[in-house]
Amino acid sequence: MHIKEDFPRRVREIENAWIPLADGTYLAARIWLPEDAETHPVPAILEYLPYRKRDGTAIRDELTHPYFAGHGYASIRVDMRGNGESEGLMEDEYAPQEQADALEVIDWIVKQPWCSGNLGMMGISWGGFNGLQVAALKPEPLKAIITLCSTDDRFADDVHYKGGNMLLENLAWSATMMSFSAAVPDPALVGDRWRDMWQHRLDNMPLLADNWISHQYRDDYWKHGSINENYADIEAAVYMISGWGDSYTNTIPRMMEHLSCPRKALLGPWMHKYPHFAIPDPAIGFLQEALRWWDYWLKDIETGIMDEPACTFYLQDGLPPATKYLERPGQWVHTSDWPAPSDQVETTRLLLGDHGLTGTIALSEDRLIASPLTMGSLQGEYIPLWFGADFPPDQRRDDGLSVTFDSEVYDKGLDILGQPTVALTLSSAEACGQLHVRLCDVSPSGESTLITYGTLNLNLRNDQGHVAAPIPGEPMDIRVAMDLIGYRLPEGHRLRVALSSASFPLVWSPRKRADLTLKAGSPVLELPLCQAPFVPMPFEPPESATPCRLETLRKGEPKRTISEDVGSGEVTLTIEDDMGDVRFEDHGLRVEQQGKEIYTSHPTDATRTRADIVWTYKACRQQGDGQFNVEVTSRHHLRCDESTFYLTASQIAHEDGIQVSEKTWEREIPRTAT
Repeated sequence: MHIKEDFPRRVREIENAWIPLADGTYLAARIWLPEDAETHPVPAILEYLPYRKRDGTAIRDELTHPYFAGHGYASIRVDMRGNGESEGLMEDEYAPQEQADALEVIDWIVKQPWCSGNLGMMGISWGGFNGLQVAALKPEPLKAIITLCSTDDRFADDVHYKGGNMLLENLAWSATMMSFSAAVPDPALVGDRWRDMWQHRLDNMPLLADNWISHQYRDDYWKHGSINENYADIEAAVYMISGWGDSYTNTIPRMMEHLSCPRKALLGPWMHKYPHFAIPDPAIGFLQEALRWWDYWLKDIETGIMDEPACTFYLQDGLPPATKYLERPGQWVHTSDWPAPSDQVETTRLLLGDHGLTGTIALSEDRLIASPLTMGSLQGEYIPLWFGADFPPDQRRDDGLSVTFDSEVYDKGLDILGQPTVALTLSSAEACGQLHVRLCDVSPSGESTLITYGTLNLNLRNDQGHVAAPIPGEPMDIRVAMDLIGYRLPEGHRLRVALSSASFPLVWSPRKRADLTLKAGSPVLELPLCQAPFVPMPFEPPESATPCRLETLRKGEPKRTISEDVGSGEVTLTIEDDMGDVRFEDHGLRVEQQGKEIYTSHPTDATRTRADIVWTYKACRQQGDGQFNVEVTSRHHLRCDESTFYLTASQIAHEDGIQVSEKTWEREIPRTAT
């Protein structure tokens, strides 16, 4: 990545600014401005997050926000209430208070002498979500947004539920946020009141998992903040971006189809990171592309960005399975819209039949799908994030626990672009059940690489907002759309469709093991094939502002380990989310964060499914103003029986080795849909 130090306009930074809200709360902001912005006002770009501007996002902030300021924008990074140095308490993610505060923040920004009155919002993940949510409220100054790795439907496509099945990431994210939210306001910025602010947060820490597990189908809780309730609410221009290594791809085709505002889409090879520093490569000149967007919508400069094709996709070349890719070779394509015209994406149909995956041979006999509840340990991380062994390894062991259908060899390969979909008829042996579908690339040597997958809770098979348990033995017509993907099947490889009745620890086990029967007939795979011509790399090489000065005291060592108790058959997956130990040289703040997730399942007994998660947060400043030393340990434990989830959690905080806070939770949550 090229580091730019000379910009068209000189930049000054406001390390910490206070934004007053109507209820007396002050939010903390870090602001980068052109030096002459007070005499030559500029448009503003807002990024609004709970992740602590002082350390949590400081590394990426310093790569990004000064760059925008140097090109004539006020770039503002605001911590939501109850996080970082901001006052108040955070109740939940995407709460009405969060959006109401954002409207006040926008109003404050555009009233500043350095702001021209036009504003854009940009964010990834949480910031991508609230950019869409705030746009739906139509604040007049908000002209455009860039939303990365986000969703229009909080139930269908966030970290909580997928296909109606409860993701294990649901609990993991609650544990992570409990730790993140226990971080101290920096004494160097807020003074001696840091301790009272911190204690107030610890005393009122929410148990987010309680909220999320209590809502097991798409009710009003999830509809709030889901812009697909009324796409027409959004009038600001939307640039939506994600990567094939991320979990937020499916929202893009829906938003492209249903938004009526000006819109563009970009999907590259990346995991859950901004595309100018994400892996796998090729990273792109995202900041230059963003400037073209902002210049067009906030400065009325004709950059040509809206004259180009609406969608840009990267088709990844098929590679041998690996748990980490630093680079994905491939080809770029454009489509004029989405859904794409048939001359750009064409769907072919393949039957899951007696002779495998073919064009003509149907299934003459029923097939039993009887996966152990331990099936799925090779799925990989739901959201590749920590740069460890996040991607799926060779799928052959999981394939062996599934019912599979292989195609003939594709001598010329295939270019896939879209959402492969299976339509079939099956029955469940129980009044519950799950269907999981994987599409794999099988090499001549037999290696099986996961291309994409889909999952379905059979209780929610017809409507994610309505529970209808299967009637044991009664046939059900099922349709499962797999995740959007762009993939180039190599010459000489086969496709494999793998069907299973469990996928742990991607999702929580059903109430009891529920074997499925695939009914004879014409189960079908609908496969979208890309016909669009390849284009040269459509973006400039990545650039950034000067990185922050960081001392790495201990490098993070994320790990992912699978173990099996041969006697009991229990399988345990252990994930270590180690973020290392670092010190920010400019202000001396030192932060160390480590998480450990342990997920266990039994092949036949669903009541033995359990999860244990612990996060440790340490922070200190050893010299200069604002010295302090704290440590917080946060724990979550979840188990179940057929009717109830049993959730316990605790958080213990120490200052200078002395315990200053302890909070515990115990909840029993009825199983209503899982």
